[in-house]
Amino acid sequence: MDMLVVQGGRPLSGAVSVDGSKNATLPIMAATLLTDGPVRLRGVPALADVDTMARLLRSLGADVIRSGSQMVIDPRPASGIVAEYDLVRRMRAGVCVLGPLLARCGTAQVSLPGGCNIGHRPIDLHLRGLAALGADIRICSGYVVAEAGTLTGARIDLTGPQGSSVTATCNVMSAAVAARGETVILGAAQEPEVVCLGRFLNDCGAKIGGLGSPIVTVDGVERLATADVDIGPDRIEAATLAVSAALTRSRIRIDNAPVSQMDAVLSRLADMGVDCFAGDDGLTVDARHGRLRPVNLVTSPYPGIPTDTQAQFTALLTTVPGTSVVTDRVFPERFMHVSELIRMGARIRRAGNSAVIEGVPHLSGAPLMASDLRASAALLLAAVSAEGDSQIRRIYHLDRGYVRLEEKLNRLGATIQRCQDIPARSVSENTRSGE
Repeated sequence: MDMLVVQGGRPLSGAVSVDGSKNATLPIMAATLLTDGPVRLRGVPALADVDTMARLLRSLGADVIRSGSQMVIDPRPASGIVAEYDLVRRMRAGVCVLGPLLARCGTAQVSLPGGCNIGHRPIDLHLRGLAALGADIRICSGYVVAEAGTLTGARIDLTGPQGSSVTATCNVMSAAVAARGETVILGAAQEPEVVCLGRFLNDCGAKIGGLGSPIVTVDGVERLATADVDIGPDRIEAATLAVSAALTRSRIRIDNAPVSQMDAVLSRLADMGVDCFAGDDGLTVDARHGRLRPVNLVTSPYPGIPTDTQAQFTALLTTVPGTSVVTDRVFPERFMHVSELIRMGARIRRAGNSAVIEGVPHLSGAPLMASDLRASAALLLAAVSAEGDSQIRRIYHLDRGYVRLEEKLNRLGATIQRCQDIPARSVSENTRSGE
């Protein structure tokens, strides 16, 4: 198993480019099951989750061929209806095949999903939406079993206790494309990734309106043709890189950043005193000029601050003088990174779904254990900024959502080594000897 050894305390400079969006790629891959021929995806990121989704589609019988950042998916040979536990447990997005499979085959058996350990994440909104379309839903031996002779359009409210659900919106919207009549989805997720999926389906012949708003309408069609897809850049990766500049008090340029999708993140960085400006050469983030200011930050569904940036912001605020409060209204238990940041000298206390942070002058390197995807990124950024060396274990989480993030940070001036996991007592010796 790989680990990262980080020599901290080095400022960053230079430019890096953002890869394709993980959260857009995965539901589009699942939705290719609805088409009647090969679909070509361009700009596909080289991520573990993308590989897992490809394996899942192959297990259903689809042909999936990848060449660099391009992928061709031909769903025509697919005849399977069972999305196995061993694949779906690896990532929550595996549940996105439920709606397309139900629409394609009239039946589906999909394992209850896994993914990051960031708190309770039920799929009741998915099931409620598909049931409203006419599906018979039951849970059997850890699998969702869905059956429907004919799907029929309906008025469906997907508003949940923490707001809208991206994956539920994707599942219901995909199934509704094949339903008879009109479906109206209330409380639809407005995230850019949902818009990207909807545009792909429309390019294939679907009739979806209201994308990017909380009310989405779908007029069912008899068939979907094929289309080519350009996967847009990953706004969460871009936000993570922006936070890296702020945390190290550096200036970097982020090429291919989807600035129009990052208003909330950039606004909060500006509130802290970080300069962010977009130009023809990319997004420039500059935190070299002085003292940053504490802020209160609340995550919420798009267009708010993404929960997927909460851990990174928490790491940043540990070294900002004064008191900051970070509240996660999307996943209230998503604070497993806090204990690891405390190991680095951070002063943080939990208060319900909030973290109260008292800024310290600097963090100190330490042995660290990653708990989930975004926590992994936050710990890596913290280690790059810290005084001394850190070792980060269980980084397979990081590889699920970032394309070799440590290599991008190294290009900016960080010193990070990926190596096989070794006993903690040997790390400092190996680092000194250059092993």
